[in-house]
Parts: sequence; structure tokens; C-alpha cells
Amino acid sequence: MPKQKITKEMIIETAFEIVRKEGLENLLVKNIAAKLNCSVQPIYSYCANMEGVKQELVARTAKFIREYVAARINKKDYFRSTGRSYLKFAKDEPNLFQLYFLRQQPDVYTLDDLYRKESSQQVGIFIAESLGISIEQAKALHLHMIIYVMGISAMAASTNIDVEGEDIQNQLDMAYNTFLAQLKGETHGKDIGNL
Repeated sequence: MPKQKITKEMIIETAFEIVRKEGLENLLVKNIAAKLNCSVQPIYSYCANMEGVKQELVARTAKFIREYVAARINKKDYFRSTGRSYLKFAKDEPNLFQLYFLRQQPDVYTLDDLYRKESSQQVGIFIAESLGISIEQAKALHLHMIIYVMGISAMAASTNIDVEGEDIQNQLDMAYNTFLAQLKGETHGKDIGNL
């Protein structure tokens, strides 16, 4: 039987499945080679070191996240269902959540840097048009919700919290309504926690 040709795509896909099922700590060249039933040489020929593999994995994971979230979006409640989808992703795929969202990002110095990296101008325009607010207000609301959802997502990825339970959904709704009311200037003199 002829030897199977190992491709870069096979290496990245195998590495992705290792991280997904076993965690980043098990991403070792010898583990990739064992899963592919080959020596470590083909892996090193495509990826000079594990940093190269990790960079490829971040891109592969980003694609997976986009597909995962897109499949769960409610078009009638696009903005909030997107946040809920990310939260479910953290619970369903804790190892991929850790790989992508908890990785070192030395080029991010401010929340504005983070927002530009994780969002797009089109998202701000969509939110602004959907909610009847300015683009600046839309970006601020989106950033607030990213911070809030990622905080709960980090907890969900490492605990047994039921992300689809009523208490979490109520928390998300309360945060959304509070942030939106603040941006619209509707909270003057009100106790924000009781909105």
C-alpha cells in the first residue's frame, strides 16, 4: 500500500481536532504525527515550529466560530442572538474558546484596538440602523456587549453554568437593555440595576 501524502491542510485539521477534543496542552508534534500515522518530519516541513501551527489554528478556529455563530443566529433578533451564540460556543467548545479568545494578542493595547480587531464597520452600521441610534452609540453598545458576553463566556467555558438557562438569558437581556438605555440617555436618575 503506497504511503499517504501528508498535506499542510491535513496537519492543521488534525491539530484542530486535537485541540478541540483534548485541549491546547496536548498540541504536540508527536501527537499530530501519531494521529496522521506518520513521522514528525512532514509536520516540521510544513510548519517550522508549534507557533506556526498555532497561528494556522487561530485562523481555522476563527472560520469555525463564524460558521458556528452564523448557524445559530435568529435573523429577527440578530444582535442579541449573536451574543447568545458566542456564549453557547464557549460552553460547547471550551478548548476552542480558550485557543481563540484567551490567546496572547500583543498588538492589542486598548479596548478600541480589540473592537477594531474583532468587529467591522458594517456591524456598527447594522446595529445603528436596526436600533435607530448613531454609529458611535452602536459601536459603544457592541463593545459593552462583547465585554459582557466574553466575561460570562469565560465562566461558562470553565464551569457547569447552564448558558441557555433563564437566569443567564435574563442577565444578558438586562445588560443589553441597561447599556442601550444609558447610550440613549434614558437612565438619568434611575437605578440602572432595576431597568
